[in-house]
Amino acid sequence: MADVPLYVVSDYSSSERRITPSWSISQLKGKLEHVTGIPPSCQKIFLKTPSSEKIPVEAPDEDSTGLSEFPLVPYAELQITDTRPPSARPNFSNTAGFDKFVLPEEEYEKKTDSVLAWKKAQKLGRFDPNAPSHEQAKIDAIAQEIVSRGISVGKRCRIGQDDARRGEIMYVGDVKEIPGVGAWVGVQLDEPVGKNDGSIGGTRYWGEKSELKRGVFVRPERVEVGDFPVLDDLEDMEEI
Repeated sequence: MADVPLYVVSDYSSSERRITPSWSISQLKGKLEHVTGIPPSCQKIFLKTPSSEKIPVEAPDEDSTGLSEFPLVPYAELQITDTRPPSARPNFSNTAGFDKFVLPEEEYEKKTDSVLAWKKAQKLGRFDPNAPSHEQAKIDAIAQEIVSRGISVGKRCRIGQDDARRGEIMYVGDVKEIPGVGAWVGVQLDEPVGKNDGSIGGTRYWGEKSELKRGVFVRPERVEVGDFPVLDDLEDMEEI
């Protein structure tokens, strides 16, 4: 069977990948580790089809169960959740102490042995003649997700079904600093366990500058709107 283009989405990354249906679930998890940074044993995978059906990619014997048993629809999403507790997850956004080398864009475009040159030759991504229609399809799907989940500014929510990551929706829309198309949801978490303070790359999307990192930007499918009260640390201590 031919490879199927899917969007791989996790807390740490979002990219388009070609998936081979003959792979087993175990093989897929091994390959996804290099994309998401999540060890195979800590991956919880869901396949989200354009019809909004969310299917767990799992089986009693993942070594012998092939991906061909799942409805791999082109440009569906593979959503990978990290099952490790937050304290055990790496902080990939912390670049302190590392020197960053940036190749000027004009020099990179001249290279003939780069990923960009390969994409041009293979007509992949934005070089695909059908890319505009694929891109619009994803934008429309994200917009529909926002409507179906009742996502809007001011509502309470939690992220990734994690009760420790509750907060308030502060922004819904495009974020030019994040690669990819379609709207993002900006959430101010109750606790300072976010990745920013409501701003990215100098653009402020809500609030004022703060030393506390309570803000996150996530795709709509990871946002669950509901009556989630603000976390009360004192109440938790009383229960201990």
